[in-house]
Amino acid sequence: MENKFFEKPATYVGELSVNVTDLEKALTFYQDVIGFQILEQSERKASLTADGKTALLTLEQPENVQPKEGRTTGLFHFAILLPTRVDLSSFVNYLIKKGDVRLGASDHYVSEALYLSDPDGNGIEVYRDRPSSEWSWTNGEVSMGTEALDGDSLVAESNKEWNGLPSETIMGHIHLHVSDLQTTDKFYMDGLGFTVVTKYSGALFTSTADYHHHIGLNVWNGEGAPTPAKNSVGLNWYTLVFPSTNVRQEAIDRLEQMGASVRAEEEYYAVEDPSGNVIHLVVH
Repeated sequence: MENKFFEKPATYVGELSVNVTDLEKALTFYQDVIGFQILEQSERKASLTADGKTALLTLEQPENVQPKEGRTTGLFHFAILLPTRVDLSSFVNYLIKKGDVRLGASDHYVSEALYLSDPDGNGIEVYRDRPSSEWSWTNGEVSMGTEALDGDSLVAESNKEWNGLPSETIMGHIHLHVSDLQTTDKFYMDGLGFTVVTKYSGALFTSTADYHHHIGLNVWNGEGAPTPAKNSVGLNWYTLVFPSTNVRQEAIDRLEQMGASVRAEEEYYAVEDPSGNVIHLVVH
């Protein structure tokens, strides 16, 4: 794993919060299947960590929680980045032994990825990056695709036992359903300062510091898809980590010039993208 995409001068996804219908059931899944540790827990909320210090994921069970709504904006998946292929191999071997987890898999040229969902249908990707020296760039766009993963090779990579998420695990990227690509492009590129690094049918992949993508954005739930209810399963918010207060302030100024409403909170600034996805703007 190359940390240069997740440290200054990059802007990247730090953590996120999702709603679940049953906190205890969700915690069992995220600990036993994914391998998180609990950092803090209250009656309706728990923050999860890989290193025992940094929250990567917060689970919330809101009052009168509603199941996941179909055909809305919000979370497509969040992506947990493992340090090495050996770690991904250990993880897939562990899941094969468990035997009761539905799993998808893809080779994206830049990465190898496994896909699964939590008990409420929140999408999760667990992946490893190929070295950036092996990524193929043409005219500012990185080559990404969706091919069959060489599962045999991945399984054979390691016989190391899986002991939960390695401490160096980070949130690699987030992929969101949006209602309209044009306004979304303007908000993330002109406002937040991201760059489109590849386009796909109905989707944009955006990053800073020449990563393959920190944020994926798609209209696969339909143009004009509505924003889900605040108490439904799915995304509450995610953080964008800026390299400095100056860079964050420049982004806030651009967003406000575009007419976006940016709210100052105690430890962060909050803004909603044009599709109602809530972003917390924090500083490295």
